[in-house]
Amino acid sequence: MNQSQGKVLIVDDDGSIRRALSGTLQGMGFAVDAASTGEAALQLVGQTAFDVVLLDINMPGMGGIRTCREIRKSQPRLGILMLTVRDSEDDKVAALDAGADDYVTKPFKVRELAARVRAAVRRSAAFRTDPEAPICIGNIEMDPARRLVRKAGEAVHLTPKEFDLLRYLMAHAGLPITHARLLHAVWGPEYGGELEYLRTFIRQLRKKLEDDAAEPAYLLTDSHIGYRFAEAKPEPVGEKA
Repeated sequence: MNQSQGKVLIVDDDGSIRRALSGTLQGMGFAVDAASTGEAALQLVGQTAFDVVLLDINMPGMGGIRTCREIRKSQPRLGILMLTVRDSEDDKVAALDAGADDYVTKPFKVRELAARVRAAVRRSAAFRTDPEAPICIGNIEMDPARRLVRKAGEAVHLTPKEFDLLRYLMAHAGLPITHARLLHAVWGPEYGGELEYLRTFIRQLRKKLEDDAAEPAYLLTDSHIGYRFAEAKPEPVGEKA
């Protein structure tokens, strides 16, 4: 099969999981490398251009969270998907705050994993092509270079911070973004715990962009985690894990 889907690095200390994931992704057309430790992963990331890293959160040695932080320092646009245990909200928040783009819970379904990996490859390619390119999701259009937002063709007036918050969410459409990560990205590293402050801005954006602010279609809440902007063309992922 043509291996043009993208290049994936699998990082997991469990050899059986590495082999299973490698076989599955190779069968879907991905080129795959694997590492058993965070240290080995960092070395490979420094040597090879990957589109996505699948990173286990619970590993001996450096560990998944620290590995994620180190990869993110040198590769700000590289897609990182964390593999976490089922129903561990603390793990998910820690992974996302460390710079992961998304997470997949174990045990995961093949269709869900494939959808997440393909979406990460698309985002990685889009960032490399033109990070200032206009974004259109549903009837919401954003032009980052001109700092313009339209809904159904009509201009929407946003304050500078509202624009910056919306831009970050739309640039990461489909991904869960934690409260702390949003505050750091939009307001600065000294922010992180001002949740009511963030909720106020989200409420204002919903009033301006949603048809029904009480039932948002775009600016979605991820319970106990943060917010996400609806993805442009969600892929079917089968039954949720």
